[in-house]
Amino acid sequence: MNRKEFFKTSGTLLASSFLVNPLSACFPQKTVSTGRVKITTRIYELQLRQAWTLSRGTWDTRRNVLVRLERDGLAGYGEAAPIPRYEESAESNQAFIEKAGPILEKDLWEFQERWQEIEHLAPGQNSAKAALDMAILDWVGKSLKIPLYKFFGINKNKTIPTTFSISIAEVPVMQKTALEAKNFQVLKIKLGSKDDKKIIEGLREVTDRPIRVDVNEGWKDREQALDMINWLADKGVEFVEQPMPAANLEDYRWLKERVRIPIIADESVHKIQDVPALAAGFHGINIKLMKCGGLQEALRLVAVARALNLKLMIGCMIESSLAISAAATLCPLFDYADLDGNLLINNDPFSGLKLDGDRWLLSDQPGLGVKPTIPEW
Repeated sequence: MNRKEFFKTSGTLLASSFLVNPLSACFPQKTVSTGRVKITTRIYELQLRQAWTLSRGTWDTRRNVLVRLERDGLAGYGEAAPIPRYEESAESNQAFIEKAGPILEKDLWEFQERWQEIEHLAPGQNSAKAALDMAILDWVGKSLKIPLYKFFGINKNKTIPTTFSISIAEVPVMQKTALEAKNFQVLKIKLGSKDDKKIIEGLREVTDRPIRVDVNEGWKDREQALDMINWLADKGVEFVEQPMPAANLEDYRWLKERVRIPIIADESVHKIQDVPALAAGFHGINIKLMKCGGLQEALRLVAVARALNLKLMIGCMIESSLAISAAATLCPLFDYADLDGNLLINNDPFSGLKLDGDRWLLSDQPGLGVKPTIPEW
């Protein structure tokens, strides 16, 4: 089942949703040619099916950066979903990608060295680094004529279910979304508002499915977090992501000793050097390509977290099927998945990623296995 078929069966898709012209969301593209390599970037405005509200704000659209890396007659694709919390924008991502041109002129088969050079090119801009890493590895897979899951030695039959995320809204709206997401075994609910208990009680009126909660740092002190987490434990909630600000590590250590369900780090974790300190305050970590800088760093995070006996979740931002396909490639290595960013938009610029119930099917096509739907892209 592809994303269009999913929405048809769930009954949530307005007929106009797939009449969106992909070109209407495109900004002018920029191309940099450096010898053997041509790098094209384009800001693309993803249009959300409904307003997306977290504890820190509301969005109707998200501006991502698409990357096409052309070399030796093949094109590798990447996507950056800039995170404003970390001082990223589509423009800053695009500028970083252009700056990386000379690095991409070097031998792409030495992709680990290229990633290190990209990582040290400038601090931050991790989503831009993820886009470049994605494009390089997509190019490598296409050059070898194999899908990336085979390149990484991953068993595609061990993919795990993804949750379906529901953002903060009026309770009847959230109830309706929960009922429509009937193909998903587990729901992920955004909290961090004054109505958190009301939201969960309302959802429990319409579904008894397991729930995972993401607070996005919305609870400001440990007493509130403890009260809420132990209350949620009685409501069939499996775990809670990032209940307090990421800087409150001592409070997380205190909290971990007292809660009845696990706490998962999200905003607290970016790179491998972050992980050892988090083991005392969290039961697991949420790895996102856009936070860590790509597939290669994600694999390193997996290894470090496993060594520390932490649970592993793979997550996403609001992304197209391109970036979701990259994250889905690693899905069999994780305990939990939240890879639904492309299901929340109605103008996906890539196609080819298919859903079987609530599991992504890993494509046998070379590289990431998806194709652009934007003309001449």
